[in-house]
Amino acid sequence: MSILLAAGFVAWPGAAASADSGLEDWTHRVRIAAYGLHGNNAEAIVRDATASQVFGIEVDNDVTGRYESLLDPQEKLAAIRELANEAHAAGNRAFVYIAGTECITRDADKAAHSLARDHPDWLQRKRSGEPALFKRGAAFWIAEGDEDVWISPYAKAWRELFMTRVREIAATGIDGIYVDVPYWMTHFDGWEDSWASFDDHTVEAFRLKTGLDARDLRLGDFADPGFRRWVEFRIETITEFMREIDANAKSVNPQIKTIAEIYPGIEREAVVVGADVYELYRVVDAIAHEYEFGGGDHMATSRTPLDWLRYQVGMRSFRAFAQGKATWMLNYSWDGDKEVAPPEPMMNLAMSHLMAGVHFWDAATHVMSGSNDLPTRRRIFRWIGEHERTLFAPREPLRPIGVYFSPATRNLAADEFLRSYQGVLILLMQRHLEFQIVTPRTLAGFRGPVLVLPDVRALTEDERAALRAHLARGARLVVTGTDATSLPASPAVTRVAACPGKAHLHALAEDLMKADTVGSAEFIRTLAADPTPVIEAPASVVTEIAQVDGKLHVFFANFGGLVARKNAVQAPASAIRVRVPAASASHAWFLPFLGEAREIPGRKRGEAIVFALPAIPKGAVLWFEAR
Repeated sequence: MSILLAAGFVAWPGAAASADSGLEDWTHRVRIAAYGLHGNNAEAIVRDATASQVFGIEVDNDVTGRYESLLDPQEKLAAIRELANEAHAAGNRAFVYIAGTECITRDADKAAHSLARDHPDWLQRKRSGEPALFKRGAAFWIAEGDEDVWISPYAKAWRELFMTRVREIAATGIDGIYVDVPYWMTHFDGWEDSWASFDDHTVEAFRLKTGLDARDLRLGDFADPGFRRWVEFRIETITEFMREIDANAKSVNPQIKTIAEIYPGIEREAVVVGADVYELYRVVDAIAHEYEFGGGDHMATSRTPLDWLRYQVGMRSFRAFAQGKATWMLNYSWDGDKEVAPPEPMMNLAMSHLMAGVHFWDAATHVMSGSNDLPTRRRIFRWIGEHERTLFAPREPLRPIGVYFSPATRNLAADEFLRSYQGVLILLMQRHLEFQIVTPRTLAGFRGPVLVLPDVRALTEDERAALRAHLARGARLVVTGTDATSLPASPAVTRVAACPGKAHLHALAEDLMKADTVGSAEFIRTLAADPTPVIEAPASVVTEIAQVDGKLHVFFANFGGLVARKNAVQAPASAIRVRVPAASASHAWFLPFLGEAREIPGRKRGEAIVFALPAIPKGAVLWFEAR
């Protein structure tokens, strides 16, 4: 559970989307802050949110995650209804936090009843039978005397009660339900390798589905077909739980949005916890990522430049999984670092999100609410509101190099696959080439000239058929590392036994600035990329190239000069040039992060126009127009 005084989604009335903006869905326009909701503070929450440029208010009174209100929610439901009314009167949107499979009984050491005492069969369990029951010290949000438990999604009576509460919340008129920690308990000390849950309800559900006894599996052994089925079952269970929440909420209020808060990203944690964002994007309206891979306890101040690049890979993967749905980032910028003041890491975090097309959620220290520097937040949120179409309108591919994300490979060999996948993507970002992350859901529709399979080890027959169809239309495949395609030798299929992505990632760890030229030139030639535009920029700057509203856009993010816990001010990136065909653009517009757009002159060079960009301190957007 994220610590939270209540997180808030509030719409800033002065920046309401115009009817023709294409961003009518409020989940695509949010500038998020969080608030604790009590019986009489709804008006104050909306007033504060509006004054600080927040769009979409997240509030927290956690109906399902507290045993007392799980049993009797009326007081909290009334507060949610009042907040929704106040937000709508101000032209805002609001969503409310609820816990997923976690529930706390307050002062359980003194209370006559607690969830664990009343319903011990509901609890998740290790294979040894130990229940998922915790006290203070297990997590920072568990107070002295409280009882914290994690419940099996297959506990039928609890699930029916939970869905009743979801419908009641939806009936208040709130715009969204924000579900935190819909996980299997595997992330507290001593539970990391448990592969829970082995409670009777879950074990029986697995037996009915597969005919297997979960208690007999070789846990952690991916060579065991039964264990691989257990991994898939656990992911399917959490996905179906969230789908059912969404269906129950929309049965009462068809306009309500369901949002999941998930900390696992594209890495192994998704497999262990069972909350896989690739699968979850199918069944919810948006995901708020409390994404930890960025390094240093996911604080912006503690990240190295390589951490920032990996963070970009994660966010761009989320955008690919979302297929047009909104991606929110609940992450953290500063937590008392003595060498770094709050404003710069706040701006770095916001810039990194916005250049990737995801929404920035500011919070104080390591909680969901507040701000490390409110004036900086106002400035960032105001700028986002003024440029939301540039930042959040759909980004369409032109002629991208495809890079394949294989959920099945990640599930079976996460570490090996991720090194290849991250390395290839970072290389393309540093080389300033257009790329598109392709998944099993988007494979058939991919139309780029070449698709890279980075150490992909598991493919279904449907995926292999889609790959053959790409070859038939004249596209090429580049297979690095393991080859699971079963394709015959062909000039259209290039196989690279030693994955260049892994080599590049290793080189990055040793020297970020020199790594762009180490062992990658031949691989780039293999891709036979014919880029438009052609971008000259330092390796510390990563780019995304896309078409927005019919115009070529380039999004720049600069991470040069950042030093973990010591320096949060980039070395401005200079000597950046962009070349485009003269027939496609005659002038360009340059929008620096937190600045104003201005026209950039170009110089004709044969059949092209070259634009020399101003120095980029943090980030920028460049787009082209023809007169």
